[in-house]
Amino acid sequence: MAANWAPDSWTKAEARQLPDYPDAAALTRATDTLETFPPLVFAGEARNLTAELAKVAEGKAFLLQGGDCAESFAEHSANNIRDTFRVILQMAVVLTYASKLPVVKLGRMAGQFAKPRSTPNETIDGVELPSYRGDNVNDIAFTAESRIPDPQRMIRAYSQSAATLNLLRAFAQGGYANLHQVHRWTHDFMGRSPWTKKYAETADRIGEALEFMAACGIDPETVPQLAQTHFYTSHEALLLPYEQALTRQDSLTGDWYDTSAHFLWIGDRTRFEGSAHVEFLRGIGNPIGVKCGPSLEPDNLLRMLDTLNPGRVPGRMTLITRYGYDKIEAHLPKLVRAVTREGHPVVWSCDPMHGNTVKAVTGYKTRPFDRILAEVRGFFAVHRAEGTHAGGIHAEMTGQNVTECTGGAIDVTEQSLADRYHTHCDPRLNAGQSLELAFLLAEMLNEEMAERRRVAA
Repeated sequence: MAANWAPDSWTKAEARQLPDYPDAAALTRATDTLETFPPLVFAGEARNLTAELAKVAEGKAFLLQGGDCAESFAEHSANNIRDTFRVILQMAVVLTYASKLPVVKLGRMAGQFAKPRSTPNETIDGVELPSYRGDNVNDIAFTAESRIPDPQRMIRAYSQSAATLNLLRAFAQGGYANLHQVHRWTHDFMGRSPWTKKYAETADRIGEALEFMAACGIDPETVPQLAQTHFYTSHEALLLPYEQALTRQDSLTGDWYDTSAHFLWIGDRTRFEGSAHVEFLRGIGNPIGVKCGPSLEPDNLLRMLDTLNPGRVPGRMTLITRYGYDKIEAHLPKLVRAVTREGHPVVWSCDPMHGNTVKAVTGYKTRPFDRILAEVRGFFAVHRAEGTHAGGIHAEMTGQNVTECTGGAIDVTEQSLADRYHTHCDPRLNAGQSLELAFLLAEMLNEEMAERRRVAA
């Protein structure tokens, strides 16, 4: 257990990006209610994820983390959850088949409601109001009443997260993830993408392998791994009153776990020294992530690793790099060298989304797909040069047929952004672009595995 730590010790540190609730008594009532609710996830599940991430840190697995930039109350539906889940399954199959590495599947789902903002207020047509901070804080509607932080929204966020988790567990364990269903995971609207044809070819080869295994007596009845999968949830640990209220002491180990998700991360805006968010995360037993942007220097990162993982537990720390396609190869090597030199066991994961956001001529925020791919290539190039494992991807994506990121095989143009621009915050990859990204990752992983075999020989 962390020394001199309690679930509320963060309240004595500097907290940024938290809403200013006008009614303190209402906030207390909401968090008191949350404290009586059952955990959303369990300590044993979080420990299992840590063990799987330890394999990623060793170079023996790959982390696939993806989902909504910001979940919303309005778009919560079984179909949306299913569609994102099945795109992640498709991506994982492509990666596993190509690289022969197990893929750890981690959704930005069932809790990704709070969003950091670059400014506390926003102005539209001369009217200034508090910024939208996510559906568990306030409403996206641009009215003075809608933008008042409402602690009751945390109760609704909990309920929606519980419903989402219930469905995800059913999909993961109830047969939907059966590898014999691999052909059926393709969305109908993806028929025009050349990557759909390539995925179908991969699915055909997997089907042939399964038929051979069945002839040898290996089928889902004898090997449950063929019919089920492990699927974990994650979100940014931003709204600390909510996270504290869902923190529980494990009856088996006595350690504290944040039971709102299996994996929590700290953002680029809240990872400063003396941060309340760092203070909170250092005491929970969950595996955790840290976003690493251009402003992070090696010495600061090493001090943070010593704070968050003093025992150097493998699988505990994931470093999520977010630079931009034109900065990653200049900034990432110094962090990789420092962490390697000090012997910290970490998972290196690439967030190619946040550093590549631009404004289109039509006024929409977007992310050019070619820049996203360029950052991924730069990420792999750095790790290949440093002899370290490019261990994961962290993508904002959806299973819906949206037009939010430009480019891709089915070209989304700046003029077509308005067709299906549905995000509550930042632009997301659609299903076709996500699958295209998976094939690029598979190619990069193949090159890395080939280089390892060459060095070993």
